[in-house]
Amino acid sequence: MALRCDLIIRDATLFDGTGAPRRVGDVGVTGDRIVGVGDLGGASADREVIATGRALAPGFIDAHTHDDRAVLSGCECLRCKSSQGVTTVVVGNCGVSLAPLTQQAGKRPPPPLDLVGDSGFSFASFGDYAEAVRKTPAAVNTYAIIGHQTLRYRVMGDDLYRPANDREIAEMRRLVAEALAEGASGFSTGLWYKPNMHATTEEVIAVAEPLRAAGGMYFTHMRDEADRVCASIEETLKIGKRVGVPVWISHHKCSMPENYGRSTQTLALIEAASAMQEVAYDMYPYPAGSTVLMPDRLRDDVRVIVTWSIPFPEMAGKDLTEVARGWNTDIRTAAEKLLPAGAITFQMDEEDVRRIMAHPLSVIGSDGIPHDAHPHPRLWGTFPRVLGLYSRQLGLLSMEEAVHKMTGRTAQLFGMVDRGVLRPGAYADLVLFDPHKVMDRATFEDPKQESDGIEEVWTNGVPVFRAGAGLTGEAPGRLIRRNRD
Repeated sequence: MALRCDLIIRDATLFDGTGAPRRVGDVGVTGDRIVGVGDLGGASADREVIATGRALAPGFIDAHTHDDRAVLSGCECLRCKSSQGVTTVVVGNCGVSLAPLTQQAGKRPPPPLDLVGDSGFSFASFGDYAEAVRKTPAAVNTYAIIGHQTLRYRVMGDDLYRPANDREIAEMRRLVAEALAEGASGFSTGLWYKPNMHATTEEVIAVAEPLRAAGGMYFTHMRDEADRVCASIEETLKIGKRVGVPVWISHHKCSMPENYGRSTQTLALIEAASAMQEVAYDMYPYPAGSTVLMPDRLRDDVRVIVTWSIPFPEMAGKDLTEVARGWNTDIRTAAEKLLPAGAITFQMDEEDVRRIMAHPLSVIGSDGIPHDAHPHPRLWGTFPRVLGLYSRQLGLLSMEEAVHKMTGRTAQLFGMVDRGVLRPGAYADLVLFDPHKVMDRATFEDPKQESDGIEEVWTNGVPVFRAGAGLTGEAPGRLIRRNRD
């Protein structure tokens, strides 16, 4: 009997997510799964898409996000992801997760917890958050990590600027074990941030111990990405070895002008370690980063754009030097006046960005911050930028390699079962794009721009984005777990 599908995409150029050479073929979908790949000339479907000249790939996996709250805010809030082909996001990075934490109404959490918003910390357990994700319509799947600062703030209150004691470590360790049992896939730290820099290596190892039995992963915004970047990599590797789990270096970079070019050292160090333990990293395709504004870390030789400010919201999008000039003061004094606030910092060298991207151990993550008033353009443009600029125009990566770093490699490293590949039995997370036109449009001046060339996106078989029509899906997103369907 001829195969009958809900959807067949015909005559597409298939990038299957494995890095294998592209080929022309059809993909059939029934329900939330791919049921056929290849020549489906004898099959029929309720809807058929003729994709001649266009590319079909697995939906992109954003390996590093701060979308913890966005996935609970409805499909429209996630247009920045669906419009660039993203169907799965990894949340809870840099030591910052929405759960498990309940926050007193009207009280702001200490930075950088406000990367995921300044209110709505209302989940006493990770299980409560997981249930909210399951019940909330979302255009993406969610893979969740528990954040170290969230745990420290829950257990230590405002007394964060010191190492945790044995009782506090034991309670944080208990919360990690509980979260892993309730659906979290790992534990993250943000040791660069002031509230967490007081945590010792031994504290991190002790809190992370439940990862071993649960088969979880350790993720880190390392203690230093500038002068002490190599020492920070060594610390990360030590934690992974002691706990006995894979380690993940978040948004790998070599920060500040005096460290430009040091990616040759850091990549050699990571590559050597990868022969002895599981280690990988994500990166974003821009020479500027973004986080909360920290006046004491500003430099006169490094450009900063304000992304949001509570007391002066009208300053979002302005250069900090422009703000300081208008107030007739220096940038540090201006920054203090803007707090609480966020910033884009031009702290990397483009050659390092390219070297880090091209390395076989890299995958792609946006590190986008969806609640910023004037966000970094990576929130809207990361994945089309890799495909259009770095693959098609610059030839840094083949398009097969680029797609692999956004799909199959990421899914394999994270233990996302049946995701990131085009094959029968895999989930129907799909992106149809024009390989000759795909390109980011978001800029530092005008960041909230949909990309060119992304034509249609499906999450779990449901259409969630169609160019010119916006978001169309209802509730396809799911909470997914490491090494579990």
